[in-house]
Amino acid sequence: MKKSILSFLVYIIGVSPVLAQTYQELSDRAIACTEQDSLAQAENYIRQALKLEPANPHNALLFSNLGTIQRRQRDYDQALESYTYALNIAPRAVPILLNRAALNLEMGRNEQARVDYSLVLDLEKDNREALLMRAYIYVTQRDLKFARADYERLLKLDPQNYNARLGLATLEQKDGNLQKALEILNKMLVEDPQDAALYVARAGIEQDMQHVDLAMIDLEEALKLNPSQTEAYLMRGQIYLSQKKKNLAKQDFEKAMSLGVPQADLRGLLQQCK
Repeated sequence: MKKSILSFLVYIIGVSPVLAQTYQELSDRAIACTEQDSLAQAENYIRQALKLEPANPHNALLFSNLGTIQRRQRDYDQALESYTYALNIAPRAVPILLNRAALNLEMGRNEQARVDYSLVLDLEKDNREALLMRAYIYVTQRDLKFARADYERLLKLDPQNYNARLGLATLEQKDGNLQKALEILNKMLVEDPQDAALYVARAGIEQDMQHVDLAMIDLEEALKLNPSQTEAYLMRGQIYLSQKKKNLAKQDFEKAMSLGVPQADLRGLLQQCK
């Protein structure tokens, strides 16, 4: 009887390695599971490690990894909580601040994201990701002066930065500086004439300048390069609608819906096509 009990205990210990695992082993297993996309198991290992050594300063990294796992699982509230726990331990950790900022932005919490990106820039004034994303947030908040400052700083650090140049062109367009916006996009298109998104952006400026024929040419080129360019169908549909070409407009709006634009967003435009 004693022998069978001993054999059973040996068996239990043999199939339950967690009982003998150290903090580091649990952390390593969590990383391995994350890389294998076994997210639930990775989360389990992290929680075991946190429980094993709740005062370990490396828990900042574990909480950050946990937040990333939860974000991938679309458990956004829990992910936000995990990133915040991580920052309570390591408040100057730039990668964790960037992760929380990106999550806040994904959750539609733009002001909280802006605060996090500003914290990053307090620590690293030339952080390119923070400059780019804060500029984007400023544009959405209509703080165009601050957006311009961030874009211009980023372009001093990286003059060829695609997103910053496109962002600045959009900003010039919003400010009514259409010729400046056009100059930026013309230069970008000389460098990369196969970029469909740039043709759509230029078409928008040409439309604002009342150069509808040029806008249509650019939209046609964009769709030739990328038939899934949703914005091109939407813009072309609106131009057709302004020209009373309702059937053509309806076709473009329906194509945009087939590419994922919610029907509710186009209900008003579709009504005008009747």
